Amino acid sequence: AADGREVYLRDIWPSEAEIQALLDKSVDESLYEEGSAGMFDGDAAWQELGREPSDVFAWDDASTYVRRATYFDGMGSDPQPPKAVEGARALCMLGDFITTDHISPAGAIALDSPAARYLEERGVEPADFNTYGSRRGNHEVMARGTFANVKLENKLAEGRKGGWTRNPLDGNLTSIFEAAEACQEAQVPLVVLAGKMYGSGSSRDWAAKGPMLLGVRAAFAESFERIHRSNLIGMGILPLQFQDGESAATLGLDGSETFDIEAIDFSNGLPNPANAQVTAEKPDGTKTEFTVVVRVDTPTEGHYFHHGGILQYVLRQLAH
Repeated sequence: AADGREVYLRDIWPSEAEIQALLDKSVDESLYEEGSAGMFDGDAAWQELGREPSDVFAWDDASTYVRRATYFDGMGSDPQPPKAVEGARALCMLGDFITTDHISPAGAIALDSPAARYLEERGVEPADFNTYGSRRGNHEVMARGTFANVKLENKLAEGRKGGWTRNPLDGNLTSIFEAAEACQEAQVPLVVLAGKMYGSGSSRDWAAKGPMLLGVRAAFAESFERIHRSNLIGMGILPLQFQDGESAATLGLDGSETFDIEAIDFSNGLPNPANAQVTAEKPDGTKTEFTVVVRVDTPTEGHYFHHGGILQYVLRQLAH
């Protein structure tokens, strides 16, 4: 202070009574009414969009940014009974520490890629391709971008980096999306083989959504990143962990096999059996049988998987 006295915050801090008196003098309900009156009107650009009144969202079939996804196509009112996975083929054979960005990249869409061709066919100029992250509302783009990271090393791609693989049906090198599309048309289920900490890195829902849309039914790995494991379950992909000390390499798997996975019952929550039997048969008829740990760790996760995924679970809960 001017007279040399020390002034502390407590000396100048207003009392509750002083604060309330100031509020009573300067604040009234009209301020809130005026501020909230048009909060749902949006700005001029929003109002110019226009829309037809409807109880449900009117999807624009011409949009390349937002499209109705196929998650509920063919869904019945009740969950399906347990069913074995038979005749599955490996879409990818991957190493350790495969990240969610390897699985579902968020960066620029490469010019010579399935996603780029999809956009070009719909009149989008290359300069307007944008990124996978910006088009995450379009499942067609995101499915084509799954496993399309240019740094991905797939052991089935004959040394070529990026979104390439060997088509399980004819052995030809092709894009991962085109191989998956061919298998879906032939009704051949798919699996992914991986090493340690599959799905590491940032949490990314499309790293589970994308493989599901490609027809992946199960992921074999030595270990899983916690959140990605949960996301796989949420999208109906079964996380199967090799037994301690085992891996695709120690079991002699090379990705050419046909995989059969026994039926697993989730109707009571936790998986039954908790350890599933798998048979892998090579093209020459040689069979390898092994046991994997079903990494559905909680009853809630089991209920989600029983319904085919968390989206189907929630929809059935709402319907009932």
